[in-house]
Amino acid sequence: MRQTIRNAAQLCDRHLIAPSERAAVEQVAARYAVALPSALAALIDTSDANDPIARQFVPHADELVQQPQELADPIGDEAHSPLEGIVHRYPDRVLLKLTHICAVYCRFCFRRETVGPDKPNALSAQALSRALDYIRAHAEIWEVILTGGDPLVLSPRRLRTVMRALGDIEHVKVVRIHTRVPIADPSRITPELVRAIKLKGKPTYLALHVNHARELTQQARAACARLADAGMPLLAQTVLLAGVNDSAPALAELMRVCVECRIKPYYLHHGDLAPGTAHLRTDIATGQELMRSLRGRLSGLCQPTYVVDIPGGHGKSPIGPNYLTRTGHNGSERVAIEDFNGQRHAYPQR
Repeated sequence: MRQTIRNAAQLCDRHLIAPSERAAVEQVAARYAVALPSALAALIDTSDANDPIARQFVPHADELVQQPQELADPIGDEAHSPLEGIVHRYPDRVLLKLTHICAVYCRFCFRRETVGPDKPNALSAQALSRALDYIRAHAEIWEVILTGGDPLVLSPRRLRTVMRALGDIEHVKVVRIHTRVPIADPSRITPELVRAIKLKGKPTYLALHVNHARELTQQARAACARLADAGMPLLAQTVLLAGVNDSAPALAELMRVCVECRIKPYYLHHGDLAPGTAHLRTDIATGQELMRSLRGRLSGLCQPTYVVDIPGGHGKSPIGPNYLTRTGHNGSERVAIEDFNGQRHAYPQR
């Protein structure tokens, strides 16, 4: 039976927080949603005060400290939301936010002010109908990204209805689903759910959120295999987190394990400026050095793109290290390219 920890008392009972931390954690839980499924709770080493799984999912008093630069809507969803459930930031794709519920609530979530059981659950039938009409009316929309919340907390019946509606829109060629469910609650990835999200004649991509190699348990790997075996390409989205994956060995292990599970590393996200998350963010220079540590030492299959979401709704930009330098001027410009060992080599302009 699936069990989920949802409050400070349960965290204390499971020895995931100390009794002395309970009052502060109750304050955190009063503001931000808490849910920790048994599949993830079992991975936490309670003897390790810096356990990387606990840092992601167990509430901490530091979440009560908000920095001046932190924002309730750090990536600017609202600025690009023409109607409920839709975010149309980029020309050829939209987000369709089906629910505000997640199987697990990450302590660094950029939508932490809008997700949780005390927020509206799924889109109403009327709101979903209007959202689908918007997609039908905009022929430039090539891809629809189901997000939330986590779409895979919904029933197979509801998911099947949405997927069929999207599959019937001629100009929508790709559907992508952003989810943590295969890792947070792998038993939900049943054959019925897999059938519900697989489209005929159009690809369904699954973008899985995973931040540490230990999250890919045998159960999670089996859930991912059920999706991959059904013909759905799997991508990995990772958030760079202090004390979780901000070391070269931890990040390299995660990328390799993903590829071994047929999950292609896609994005390494710099931590967003969500309120109460400063203790989990790194600086950009750290991320760039980590990306350098991967280049040339790990297969190209293991290389994500390091990106930041520019506050205010301006979208993602790559912020990885630069390997190209230019010298000279007035027609004598030259370039040098740095290899993965740090050596620079002249390269002709043409």
